[in-house]
Amino acid sequence: MNFSNSYACLDKVFYERLRPTPVQDPQLFLWNSSLSEQLMIPNELKHDSVALAQAFSGNHIIPGSEPIATVYAGHQFGSFVPQLGDGRAHLLGEVLDQFGQRWDIQLKGSGRTSFSRGGDGRCALGPAVREFIMSEAMNALGVPTTRCLAVVTTGETVFRETPLPGAVVTRVASSHLRVGTFQFFAARGDHQALKTLCNYTIERHYPELQEESQNQYILFLNKVFERQVHLVVEWMRVGFIHGVMNTDNTSLSGETIDYGPCAMMGIYDPQTVYSSIDTMGRYAFGNQPDILHWNIARFAECLLPLINADRNKAVDLVGPVIAEFPYRFEKEYMKMMGKKLGLTFFKPEDQKLISSILNRLKDRRLDYTIAFDLLTKSLMSETAASQINNELGVCFDLWKKRLSEQNEVPQKVQELMRQHNPVVIPRNHHVEKVLQESEQTGRVTLAEDFLQVLRSPYEEQAQTFEYQDPPSDCDENYQTFCGT
Repeated sequence: MNFSNSYACLDKVFYERLRPTPVQDPQLFLWNSSLSEQLMIPNELKHDSVALAQAFSGNHIIPGSEPIATVYAGHQFGSFVPQLGDGRAHLLGEVLDQFGQRWDIQLKGSGRTSFSRGGDGRCALGPAVREFIMSEAMNALGVPTTRCLAVVTTGETVFRETPLPGAVVTRVASSHLRVGTFQFFAARGDHQALKTLCNYTIERHYPELQEESQNQYILFLNKVFERQVHLVVEWMRVGFIHGVMNTDNTSLSGETIDYGPCAMMGIYDPQTVYSSIDTMGRYAFGNQPDILHWNIARFAECLLPLINADRNKAVDLVGPVIAEFPYRFEKEYMKMMGKKLGLTFFKPEDQKLISSILNRLKDRRLDYTIAFDLLTKSLMSETAASQINNELGVCFDLWKKRLSEQNEVPQKVQELMRQHNPVVIPRNHHVEKVLQESEQTGRVTLAEDFLQVLRSPYEEQAQTFEYQDPPSDCDENYQTFCGT
């Protein structure tokens, strides 16, 4: 593999250099063939399962890689922790894919680092498989996301509430730079490190800003702002609940990162929470925009000393950007919801229609994905139209009336809607079934069958119907757990 190690070339205050801890008996469990092609994994490696298991468990250090554990801080459920860092992960380095794009290759569950805070540095098989499945599903849904290249079982036991089979998952990301990375140095008043970090991030993710001579850091804040808004709008489109939107899980590249206690919303309710650790509902589905606003404000605070040495002047420059958030998010969100409803152009009064339909979904306890799938099908199917009409009532009539104003043929409207309304999502009960099968039997068949369907979420395949059913208990008692 053609590794480069630009982050490892920065000053050592940004990371700890160390090797992964070897595992007892690595075996390849899941392998992402299409991603391996994109990353141009050498043929002699990708066709040798033993070599893959050795390389992506951390037992064999791939030539050219320089394993490091990065340091960062973060607000966790609103409370600031001044030092976190990669407590069970090793960044091997970066590779260029076939399109010339740079990707981080990181092992997760690869052993202790100085940032482990008493943890064992390991990962159980279930959370590793969850990250693989969820990230592949999100990628296919069109949501910006980190991805997984491999899951390797370790032949060792991980002790959590119960003994579990261990695994190492290989994460592929545009970078692992986080809001928390900036917070680590801002909290220490290390302005030189902050400047280095800003310049590195701009060069890597926003190179067009290098030509700007004035207010570069304000422009940088705006760019991060835009990508984060797009990301969370996409989460809201498909019903994704991150579950742990801490600032250390807010990626500067605008990708979904950390699939620990995540879940998909079934019955529409903005207050939906599945994470067992989110006891106050801070990261509920409908709270995600407000939390993003809060996280971006924390990022802006980090940039203040770079924007202007006079803090008051810096705040005056940053304040209007942060204050714009509600307007900018609402604009993008309504545009997205309009497309879910087949609106080829958006009018201010459409906001009332969207709110009415969502309120109806909540009052009738309707499944978010199924409802929008039926709306999409209703344009060409009398059966689907009858079903969704019975549920939405007058809202359905108002929607049909609004569509008639566009003078568009139904097929074109349906095509627009289908691009934004999946027929299948990684429903929680099916994810759990796959995780249980993986952990209890060591078999991968069910995971591979599930992935085949999830990789075509806007098309109905022969097996799609097997994964479209909502859970019998409506996820009433469903909980997710952090995999650390």
